[in-house]
Amino acid sequence: MEMASSIAPANRFDAIAIGASAGGVGALLRLFSALEAGYRLPIFVVLHMPEDHDSGLAELFSMRLPIPVREAADKMPVVPGTLYFGPPGYHLQLEADHSFSLSCDPPVLYSRPSIDVMFESAAYAYGAGLFAMVLTGASGDGAAGLATISALGGTTAVQDPADAQIATMPQAAIDLHAPNYVLPLDGLQRLLLTLGGQQNASNTTGQSH
Repeated sequence: MEMASSIAPANRFDAIAIGASAGGVGALLRLFSALEAGYRLPIFVVLHMPEDHDSGLAELFSMRLPIPVREAADKMPVVPGTLYFGPPGYHLQLEADHSFSLSCDPPVLYSRPSIDVMFESAAYAYGAGLFAMVLTGASGDGAAGLATISALGGTTAVQDPADAQIATMPQAAIDLHAPNYVLPLDGLQRLLLTLGGQQNASNTTGQSH
């Protein structure tokens, strides 16, 4: 493995997809803490949550971030520079026209929304224009979807298992395919800023495959 000093030009990417489970709220708050108004790319997040009550994620993050935050809804068009959370109890999918669809199909790896379902649909919708990350979590969800993204030309990153609150999910993703980047949250944050053309992004360092 080499040390990565930079990533592909920001204008290569059209969207960012992120999956997390146990420990994910804290990880996402840290990851997004340096975002600035005017961030360029849409960000899609699936975080495992109980199905039987409102997640409150959009409200929580909208109070802390200077970019628009929404809970994704069926047929909602994707707007650049907006952070979207998948709603509890539904699979979140990206369509070819860059809109959302919601599904009540059975859970995948005991989860609905499923990170794999979101990742795989986003891979087909965005192809090489997609950048995806897997963060902390206690299941194998996201590994197969990340591999699909890579196979369709997208770029992948995984939180360093040693840096994750729960290492199971990032380790499963690494075991299934070799991601482009394996980084602690600070490194992933620098990637995120660079992808969106943020001025306070510094050079990204970490493990690159």
